[in-house]
Amino acid sequence: MNGNALPAPHRDPAGRTVGWWRMLRIAALLLAATLSPAAWTQPTRRAVATQVCLTAMRTLPRFALLSGLLSLVLVHIVVVTAQSYGLTQFALGTVIRVLVVELLPLAAALFIALSGSLAGTPPVDDEEAPDGAAGIPRALLAQVVARAVAVVALATLAGGIALALAYLGVYGFTPWGVAGFTRTVGQVFDPIVLMALGLKTGLFAAAVATIPAACDADGARAGDPTLHGTVRLFAVLVAVEILSLVVEFF
Repeated sequence: MNGNALPAPHRDPAGRTVGWWRMLRIAALLLAATLSPAAWTQPTRRAVATQVCLTAMRTLPRFALLSGLLSLVLVHIVVVTAQSYGLTQFALGTVIRVLVVELLPLAAALFIALSGSLAGTPPVDDEEAPDGAAGIPRALLAQVVARAVAVVALATLAGGIALALAYLGVYGFTPWGVAGFTRTVGQVFDPIVLMALGLKTGLFAAAVATIPAACDADGARAGDPTLHGTVRLFAVLVAVEILSLVVEFF
């Protein structure tokens, strides 16, 4: 054996479990501080409003364009494929379920998670002043709220764009398909699907808002800047998506 060979990396399942537990604990504290009325002082509300507006200006136009292009391509593929097999009546429901219910909320969460525009500190005064009993810095609280609002806003915007493009792809520029379109939308969005979609979007927003900040705080405290925060966030998003599919189809 070569004496200069590097040793195999040591895997510590207990350490990973502790890391996950610390991350989830900090994320829960951030979420509790966000929901605490004591934290919402006037400077905090101003900081949150500033960060939400800044986030919207940086993310909404880009995501609207990307989601529109994705919806246009998928609508065209599904409609053409359904027409070729004589299944045009199922095309609209399939497009709505695949795009609005499944793909676009996850795409909105991933877009915010990967967006470098949210990494900066918001330009507000006294940004490091703690708020409430939890002692959460005002800038961090504003960033957490802005991330959550961004996920919900992008998912809603993308859903509206996808519905409009689905109507145009199936019926074209005519008002005579509104009755059939609304009937199909009502059939797709039954109470179970609506509940699963709302819960999934809320969990996506909470995860994207709190987990990166929790991983950064835990890494700074432990002196380990190489925590796999992105991998953990993706794992949580996939787990939420799987849970949503289980609720919808089982």
